Amino acid sequence: MTTARRPILVPVLGDQLSRGIASLQGLTPGDAIILMMEVWDEATYVRHHQQKIVLILPAMRHFAVELRREGWTVDYVELGDPENAGSFTGEIARAVERWSPAAIRVVEPGEWRVRAAMDEWADKFACSVEILSDDRFVCSIGAFAQWAGDREHLTMEFFYREMRRRTGLLMDGDKPVGGRWNLDAENRRRPPKRLSAPPPPRFAPDAITREVMDLVQRTFGDHFGDLASFAWPVTAEQARSAADAFFTERLTLFGPYQDAMIAGEDDLYHSLLSTSINLGLLDPLELCRRAEAEYRARRAPLNSVEGFVRQLIGWREYVRGFYWHEMPGLAAANALDARRALPEFYWTGATDMRCMADGLRSTRADAHAHHIQRLMVLGNFALLAGISPAEVADWYLAVYADAYEWVELPNVAAMILFADGGRLATRPYAASGNYINKMSDYCGGCRYDVKQKTGPGACPFNALYWDFMARHRARFESNSRIGRLYGTWDRLGPDRQREYRDTARKFLDTLEPARAGWARTEGEPEC
Repeated sequence: MTTARRPILVPVLGDQLSRGIASLQGLTPGDAIILMMEVWDEATYVRHHQQKIVLILPAMRHFAVELRREGWTVDYVELGDPENAGSFTGEIARAVERWSPAAIRVVEPGEWRVRAAMDEWADKFACSVEILSDDRFVCSIGAFAQWAGDREHLTMEFFYREMRRRTGLLMDGDKPVGGRWNLDAENRRRPPKRLSAPPPPRFAPDAITREVMDLVQRTFGDHFGDLASFAWPVTAEQARSAADAFFTERLTLFGPYQDAMIAGEDDLYHSLLSTSINLGLLDPLELCRRAEAEYRARRAPLNSVEGFVRQLIGWREYVRGFYWHEMPGLAAANALDARRALPEFYWTGATDMRCMADGLRSTRADAHAHHIQRLMVLGNFALLAGISPAEVADWYLAVYADAYEWVELPNVAAMILFADGGRLATRPYAASGNYINKMSDYCGGCRYDVKQKTGPGACPFNALYWDFMARHRARFESNSRIGRLYGTWDRLGPDRQREYRDTARKFLDTLEPARAGWARTEGEPEC
């Protein structure tokens, strides 16, 4: 009598929605049971923006439908299942009991806490556990560690050049196309008046998405954010359509205006593809090759294409490697000893600073703000005000639809807040109101005067900037990139310095700390 072969259990996580995921390579539908899990732990480890949950769960459900159409057996556990164990490990245990698999085969997760749980599975379950490298990244975790070696500063530019050589992107032999690796200097154009980009594609929620929207309104209706404008792509087909629109309508001017900010123009020429890439619906390397093809066909300028490629095989690959290389210490890093509580207005949007209010508005409405808003407005304020890195990181992780800890934490703790002490960035990205005035139209309609340096009507960024620099003089005076600024500070003289610092102190004293429970809470699902 022939005994049925025991299947391989293949858990596919919510950000692994790629048809070519490594755990399915070499398998046929008859070999495997694919396990997909909506669990309470993942929905609530921070109180995610409602749109973020509505993005991920429908994307998972659509992916399951596609797999079943191809003949795969998908064991799908919905959040509202009364038997739902609430965690990945709990659901793996239930699946092992149901299917008695010969082995568990899974791709490494994106986040440290999930990997810590996954590493315990071999001891918990009576079958072998194989954890595979995520080959959707060009650079493996091990390869990044080898590159990092014993370097004191992990400079992204040098890593980026290695990725260019490895992929061959924008290369002429062993030289960069055009003779330069980085064209960022050409991508800082001040926005002209009435700059307006083509509207990005929007995807109306279908029945699957609407069902999840109802679930989220019932279960997570007190989470930050609105659902009314939800229009993110939740299938690979929709994501490809969004990519088509970017390459045909916005890539050309993406480069020059990637740092520009216009009130009410939330997207400008940005791709808006990060949600789809981070879910696994789009292959970033394929997108880079397509961007290069646009340049080779003379349909897009080199500065725009290089800027796009750098964000993906440069910055995205780099921060992922940096995350795994620096964890778990990165999560607790606080080199500048920043301890101020996150202000309540980050959650409510109630501030008279026009630049902050506009970024917070789009964050609430769409779970999105583009990278310069995140870095040089919302993040810059947190840096200057000395806000706790842990609280700022929780906020970014909760409010943005494309935020997963592996990409969010290095950007926030290291890039924005310099909490790592300079392992990632050679200087803090601190700026006064002058930068915001140069790169946006925010200041013209603001209640605060960007040209006024001190006093109650002055742009808060001006006094906060010098207060930040004064607080951290011992650390930054010897920094080759910003140390010379202390000469300017000294020339102001004691009286003027005191005005700056008094103005900063009085403004900071007005900030109301965020109430408890915005970002993290405890409780059980009521689905």
